[in-house]
Amino acid sequence: MVIKQMDSIDKLLSELQAEYQQSVNSPVEKTEEEKKAKKAKKAKKVKKVKLDSPLPSSFASSSSKGDAIDNILAEIKQETKEKQLLEEQQKQQKLEEERIEKQRIKAKKLEALKKQAQEWLDKLEPLSPEGIWFESFSKNYPSKLEAAIEYLNSEQ
Repeated sequence: MVIKQMDSIDKLLSELQAEYQQSVNSPVEKTEEEKKAKKAKKAKKVKKVKLDSPLPSSFASSSSKGDAIDNILAEIKQETKEKQLLEEQQKQQKLEEERIEKQRIKAKKLEALKKQAQEWLDKLEPLSPEGIWFESFSKNYPSKLEAAIEYLNSEQ
């Protein structure tokens, strides 16, 4: 903050020197209105700084400087932790959404496979060689539909 004050003082001084050089070198005298406008413009640009004003209490002693730095570091550390936590939560949410989407796709495929297996069972001739083979194959499954699903799934 002290450095910023010094920079603004240096800037103001260099502007005043430049204005003085211009007025000395300029043969044309400026009107009072122009001078007032320029002063008002400078007043807006640079806030006045009192050199004899005391420093803020945060800069008064080295221990308070250390406390201020510690507070800033603690804030940064806390913000970093919060950001990492948020990123982790977003990552977990994304993984959960992907898992749900995979389950949805798997269920959709299973439904399509059930439909296909049912159609296959409806077309199956029980006395054909394939029908007789399937009858013995399906005895190891809870239902003929599940056996047909497994059979069609293995063929793919």
